Amino acid sequence: MVVGDFPIETDTLVIGAGPGGYVAAIRAAQLGQKVTIVEKANMGGVCLNVGCIPSKALISAAHRYDHALHSEDMGVSAENVKVDFSKVQAWKSSVVNKLTGGVEGLLKGNKVNIVRGEAYFADENSIRVMDENSAQTYTFKNAIIATGSTPIELPAFKYSKRVLNSTGALNLQEMPKSMVVIGGGYIGTELGGAYANFGVKVTILEGMDEILATFEKQMSSLVKKNLKKKGVDIVTKAMAKGVEETENGVVVTYEAKGETHTVEADYVLVTVGRRPNTDELGLEQIGVKTSERGLIEIDKQCRTSVKNIFAIGDIVEGPPLAHKASYEGKIAAEAISGHPAEIDYLAIPAVVFSEPELASVGYTEKEAKDAGIEVKASKFPFAANGRALSLNSTDGFMKLITTKEDGVVIGAQIAGAGASDMISELSLAIEAGMTAEDIAMTIHAHPTLGEITMETAEVAIGMPIHIVK
Repeated sequence: MVVGDFPIETDTLVIGAGPGGYVAAIRAAQLGQKVTIVEKANMGGVCLNVGCIPSKALISAAHRYDHALHSEDMGVSAENVKVDFSKVQAWKSSVVNKLTGGVEGLLKGNKVNIVRGEAYFADENSIRVMDENSAQTYTFKNAIIATGSTPIELPAFKYSKRVLNSTGALNLQEMPKSMVVIGGGYIGTELGGAYANFGVKVTILEGMDEILATFEKQMSSLVKKNLKKKGVDIVTKAMAKGVEETENGVVVTYEAKGETHTVEADYVLVTVGRRPNTDELGLEQIGVKTSERGLIEIDKQCRTSVKNIFAIGDIVEGPPLAHKASYEGKIAAEAISGHPAEIDYLAIPAVVFSEPELASVGYTEKEAKDAGIEVKASKFPFAANGRALSLNSTDGFMKLITTKEDGVVIGAQIAGAGASDMISELSLAIEAGMTAEDIAMTIHAHPTLGEITMETAEVAIGMPIHIVK
């Protein structure tokens, strides 16, 4: 039964409580607004519940298992190493629950009103929120849309018990013996690598020339080499054509080099991208402009074509990254509060939790040259770093992109252990307009992976200590 309602007023209404929405709601509340946030599923959105966090938990557990099996070089060996996959899943869920509970606590602590249900715009100043039992109208001065994205489903690979998206692959209750991964982007590579570390026979089918095509080849080739060492079959320039489900698994058909092939596995994981969740909000009836791909058009303050409605995260142009969504959420909240905040994508780091980890920020050497900027590219190997040697993780390098004229840092790429943590210093360097000399003259603790940043900067200024020029 639908209960009649009187409109509830709020200053700012946020739709979606993922890493964009909940951050926007908290920042808006901190700036003195009365805020309501609407979420139809769990606090934290895809990232906390079925994305970034559970995938990294699974990757970490897989690393522990792999290290237990393969640490003979360090004089450490173990017998009868076992995986209790139900316990792995229970631990992963406990990590997720702590974080989602923490998000709810943060929202309540900042006096944000939390509403459960699906939102639909009635007009440019009101929405209807519906759940199974009732509907309620909320009126607002400003709204922030942060509804995120959903995995793309291929027509020939309809999701089922054995045809999985990333959510399904993260929630398997038993360890598969084999898995086919369609798509060698960051999700496919991360999850494929995690299951390979657990001993699963993994086949990756990628339509492009290389896996992780958004990264430089010298970076992705290190990951490719490592995956092959773990027994992963990687087929590039492959077109997945269809799947036949059997009682105990799947048979996937694909084309490569003009020939048709089949591969059998327990499951097939489809990771070919994500689509924005913008089609069931009523945007068209209030005049919010979207692109052909369903992305919402915004200005420098995340404002849509309707001046009091803002949009952030996966539903706007740019990479579908949680940290980008959080950044945009703060900009939108500040713009609504009258601050002169604007988005500036000078340094959005991109990270893949592969082996080795990959991270990139700012310009690559090619991008800089294509933009007509004269640059110098300086490299330093992990193999010349004491901490990397003591971790037995010497694969990889750091590359610093600096302007030829004055040595300003405009880009950096890292392939190696700890790359995901190391990239933040370089993001700060780019944001602050620092030079290679600024980094080289900063004392870095020894022995740490962080010294690689200093050493690469020393290469850039022509005075390296730990490699011969």
